[in-house]
Amino acid sequence: MRILLFLATNLAVIVLASITFRLLGFESILAANGVDLNLTALLVFCALLGFGGSLFSLLISKKMAKWSTRAQVIERPSNDAERWLLDTVARLSDKAGIAMPEVAVFPSPDPNAYATGANRNKALVAVSVGLLENMNADEVEAVLGHEIGHVANGDMITLSLIQGVVNTFVLFLARLAGFFVDRVVLKNERGLGIGYWVTTIVAEIVLGILASAIVMWFSRYREFRADEAGARLAGREKMIAALERLKRAQDMPSTMPDTLVAFGIRRGVASGMRAMFASHPPLEARIAALRNLQG
Repeated sequence: MRILLFLATNLAVIVLASITFRLLGFESILAANGVDLNLTALLVFCALLGFGGSLFSLLISKKMAKWSTRAQVIERPSNDAERWLLDTVARLSDKAGIAMPEVAVFPSPDPNAYATGANRNKALVAVSVGLLENMNADEVEAVLGHEIGHVANGDMITLSLIQGVVNTFVLFLARLAGFFVDRVVLKNERGLGIGYWVTTIVAEIVLGILASAIVMWFSRYREFRADEAGARLAGREKMIAALERLKRAQDMPSTMPDTLVAFGIRRGVASGMRAMFASHPPLEARIAALRNLQG
């Protein structure tokens, strides 16, 4: 169902954008200026490229996460702490209605954790050594509940869908701008000139930065949902206590790779324009939301 959703979203983007451009008369405007550009074909190309990159990243997310954080999967517990970790993840996963994910520990003094994987029933949940050393059992349980909430909510595939849509439009609009500058402004009539390539690269950078604000908005939204899941699975007071512990440690620089920041439990404080591109909402807002949570 998740793959079907991915493909359906891909197709819907292509059809909707194609109809919109035809209704707005973009193709006739370009044709009047001598631009032989097939918008539908271009959109299909950009969608395949944009969604393909997003899907590929999703499919290799577990392997990349293990490699980039040097996470060691617990195959057989070697001590009481690892045995408790496996038992707790198994209990919370069963309560959330998902299959037991792989459980790993990665070497970092930063109190953090993440969940990833292309399939909610074949996911990975990893915690840092710093988290285990600086939190008590109730707080670690809440963090595990938060990460399992990400898995149960299907956040990895949903974020990939949104990233695929964003990628598609960034690639498409950048190339459309390149064609416009090259053929309409610079009046180039032979192939694709330097105006197309320069404009496309610049437009991709600018549009990519702007579009990332949309992806990060969704990332912040799903953090609240994951906190609610953690509160439901482990207990609201435990979840609040875990976030308060993270708040006290938020000045510690994060060692989480950039590719996994959006899937972690914590993130540094952002203000001003930087807040628009933050993957996580402020811990104060998350704690307040949990205190106001009904039930």
